[in-house]
Amino acid sequence: MVTAIILMNVERSRINAVADRLADMKEISEVFSVSGNYDLIAIVRVPRNDDLAELVTHHLLTIEGLEKTNTLLAFKAYSRHDLEAMFSV
Repeated sequence: MVTAIILMNVERSRINAVADRLADMKEISEVFSVSGNYDLIAIVRVPRNDDLAELVTHHLLTIEGLEKTNTLLAFKAYSRHDLEAMFSV
């Protein structure tokens, strides 16, 4: 599993619409509106690097109002939360 964090600058009037559109994408597990240098942060979880490349270089380009992205690739998660247990049925 590949995890990435995408930092985004969004046209101010479109922040909510862009966040909603991102949240509907199956590759994106979470979207946060944040303060600071970026407007939105998306957490991406995909099976392969090629899937991440497809998302960033093709799918995100179709979102109107998304002005700039900065994609960070996660190497290792340090967390007290057991994500596997949280999402198991």
